[in-house]
Amino acid sequence: MKKHRSEPKLARESLTQGIALICLLVMAGFAIAGPSGLLAWGENQRLLAERRMEVTRLAAQRDDLRNRVALLDPRHVDPDLTGELLRSNLNVVHPDEMVMLLR
Repeated sequence: MKKHRSEPKLARESLTQGIALICLLVMAGFAIAGPSGLLAWGENQRLLAERRMEVTRLAAQRDDLRNRVALLDPRHVDPDLTGELLRSNLNVVHPDEMVMLLR
């Protein structure tokens, strides 16, 4: 009779171990092939490098815009930039200028 009682206990332990093994395999699969796993690491590094280049480009663009804003300060306006903006926005030119249309 002792053998008969131990069989359900062994079956329950085997089932528990099987479920634990499946869980470990799923976790290992996510660690390797998941969205933040080892296989995605290279792609994430490439995207990070792209974003850093974009941040650098946008910072340079921001600095250019800050410079233009500083040149348009009402207390001391840059005459060259003012003339450029007036000619481009009002479509006027000096008599000695030549207009070139770009398409």
